[in-house]
Formats: sequence, structure tokens, C-alpha cells
Amino acid sequence: MPPTIWWVRRDLRLHDNIALHAALAHGEPAIPVFVLDPTLLTAPDAGAPRVAFLFGGLTALDADLRGRGSRLIVRQGDPAEEVARLVAETGASGVFAEADPWPYARERDARVAARVPLTLTQGVTARPYDGIVKADGAAYTVFTPFSRAWKALPLPRPADLLPAPERLAAPSDVPGLPIPGAGALPSAPFPPGEREAQRRLRLFTRGQDAAIWQYDIARNRMDLPGTSQLSPYLRFGMISARAAAAAAVDALAHAATAEAKKGAETWLNELIWREFYQTVLYHHPAVLDQEFQAGLRGIPWRNDPAEFAAWCEGRTGYPVVDAAMRQLVQTGWMHNRARMITASFLVKDLLIDWRWGERFFMRHLLDADPASNNGGWQWTAGVGTDAAPYFRVFNPVLQGEKFDPDGLYVREWVPELARVPQKYLHAPWAMPADLQRTVQTIVGRDIPAPIIDHAQARERTLHAYGPNRLAPPH
Repeated sequence: MPPTIWWVRRDLRLHDNIALHAALAHGEPAIPVFVLDPTLLTAPDAGAPRVAFLFGGLTALDADLRGRGSRLIVRQGDPAEEVARLVAETGASGVFAEADPWPYARERDARVAARVPLTLTQGVTARPYDGIVKADGAAYTVFTPFSRAWKALPLPRPADLLPAPERLAAPSDVPGLPIPGAGALPSAPFPPGEREAQRRLRLFTRGQDAAIWQYDIARNRMDLPGTSQLSPYLRFGMISARAAAAAAVDALAHAATAEAKKGAETWLNELIWREFYQTVLYHHPAVLDQEFQAGLRGIPWRNDPAEFAAWCEGRTGYPVVDAAMRQLVQTGWMHNRARMITASFLVKDLLIDWRWGERFFMRHLLDADPASNNGGWQWTAGVGTDAAPYFRVFNPVLQGEKFDPDGLYVREWVPELARVPQKYLHAPWAMPADLQRTVQTIVGRDIPAPIIDHAQARERTLHAYGPNRLAPPH
């Protein structure tokens, strides 16, 4: 049988890899190839931490391949040119890769398919992102009915997952480039690679003390390790979406209490949210540039550059916002509750275009995915498919008090608040002047004063979103 090419993109793994298995079924050796695409690697939102994480993942994949007798072939340039050149060099009978709903990926794949036999398989999502539609064939634009349709199909099980090949034939004399050095990874503990992804999934979903059992209760607490922290690995396919969903379903079947069952159900729903946003992007690619809700296009944003810089740098004067933004810049990750708080503050307190924040997150997050990042920002801005109401404006003080009740999160990332009593930690400007002097934390000198009054900002935003909207509830 002639060889095939397994074109690696967002599937840096050997376990449960549908594209790899399809390539092996069609011919051997299945030559693993990754193309360093300058369009992606030099894009304005191609943040250095995420690129370093990608290169680390490629290095780990290459090591796993070499342990099975193969190796990763790296090329650089336009994917259509490089893939076609590889097919000509190797005599490959076909190219196999995971389908991707991102508009650039679809355009790229169309150019490749015009030159070589290209087979696209499922894999970015647990279910095909174009496969769950309404009875009339229309796409879902609301999460709850999409989730019901998703769950109505046979649920993924561990037995459905494809094993990693034990041995792989080596590509003969195919030349390739060295994998670029990973560079400095952020300080957050996210070692790249499939083994680490599998370890995290096991730790989160198995055993009596697994965090999944408390997930429904702990997932919003920014001061607790209550989430899986698998999102960077799902972003690059270091673990498959189907493996994560199967682990959630398996945990659901083995939950010992109603609370544990609720935890597993909630985590499965979070995975389905990811599926939903991939589906939305596939059917409505224009969301990358504009609000899904046509009636909310043209909001008169203020877009104050100084206020945006304060938000980016974690010096808004609101402790929970500043803590979250510093966590993002320093580690390449941010707790999901913190993402909602910071996004709400940017859009609805500062009245800055949500696209500014979306781009900033894309540059800094290890797990930044065009579909999920866009969906999350449009949800918080109240302009998306299944959006929070436009009049829902998170109060950053109350959010901090509720989801960081002991102040551990804020004190970790904003150490200049270390002496502030807990009573005033989330609103330090409320400290009496004599207490500020006593704890040597003067608002406006040692820590920034709030750059905006939240109550006034809320009223301004309600007006900016339009007088013809439904009145907010009292």
C-alpha cells in the first residue's frame, strides 16, 4: 500500500485520533506532518505563550512517535504548497486531517483539497460540529435545545475511544525541519503534551476525591482548584473532546451521591458549551467580526485607550478585575468566572468594544480558541446567540465577595493589598482614611483608585445599548 499523510493541526495526540486511524487504514506508513504556517504564527493574535505551548506539544508528540518507530515531519510555508510538495515527494495516496470550523481553516483546506486528495474527519469536537441541527435542517442558536439534541444521541463512552497505535512505520527519507524551541512558557503549571493531558483528566474525573464530584459547587470559586484546567490541552487536541466527554459520562454513571452526579452533569454541560460555540462558528462565521444580534450592532462604544490600558495591565482599582488580568498576563490562563467578571467590566463598565477584549484574550490565553473565545465575549456583552441579557452587569465588588470570599485569589495576584482587612479587600476605597494610613495602603497612592463608578457606569451602559430595549427588571 502506498503511504498516506497524517496532517497534524489541532490533534497533537495518538490516542483517540480519528484522522490518524483513517490514514493508517488507507495506507502505510502514515507520515505525520506539521506545517508551520506563517499566516498563523505571525498573526497579531498569535501570542508568544500559546505558540510556545504549541511547540512544546509538537516536541512531546515527536517523542511519542519516536517511541513507536516514527517521527514528526515539520515543514514551513503555505500549507497548500507544502502539503502538495509532500504528496509529490512521498507518492502518498491521500492526506488525512481533522476538519476545523474556523473560517481560515476551511479556506486553507479548500486550497489544499484543490491540489491533493484530502479527507477530513471528525475530531475537533466530540460530535461533528455540522451534524446537530433542527428537524428542518436549520442550525441551533440557543444552547439549551442544542444541548438536549446533543444528549439525545448515544453518549460517548470510554469503550468508543480509539487506542493509540502500538507501533508506527517510519517515514523513509522524508526531510523535515527541526521543531522550533518552545521558548519561555508562562509560570502557570501547564506542561504541554498528551501524557500531561491524560494525567489531568484522570485526576479530575477518577477517585473518591476527584474534583468533578464537587464541580457544580466549586467551579465558580476563583480561590479553589475546582476546575479541570484541561482547556489548553483541548485547544490543541492533546486530548480529544470525545475522551473528555466520555470521562464525564463515565463519571456520571458512577456518581455516588446526588451532589456528585450534579458535578458530573455540570462539567458535561461545559463541554457541550464548547461544542455549541464550534457549531455556531461553522454556521455563522460572521460572528468573528460582528455581533450575532443585528439589533445590537452599532452600540456607541466609548473606547477610551487609557481605560483599556488600565484594564489590560490590572490597575482598574477593582481588586478582583486587577487580580484576574494579572493572572492572565503572567500565566496565560484565567479562571472562567474571572473571565466573565473582567469581560463584563470592560464592556459594561468601561463601555469598550467587546472585540478589543476578545483580541487581548486571544493574544494571551493558552487555550484561546476562535469559537469559544468569541462565544464567551459575545455572551457577556449580551450580543451573541445565547447571550446574557444586556442589562446584566456584573458588580465586581459583589462578584469578588461571593467567589473569593476569603480574598485568597485577590491577595495572590494583587500583593499590594496584603495589609487591607478582609472587610475592605474587594472595595478598598471604602476604608476610612485613618485605616488606610494604619495599613500603609493609601488609595490613589499605593493602590489605584477605581477608574469608574460602577453604579454610574451601569446606567450609562443601559442607555448606550438603546432606549428601545426591554426595560431591566426591578
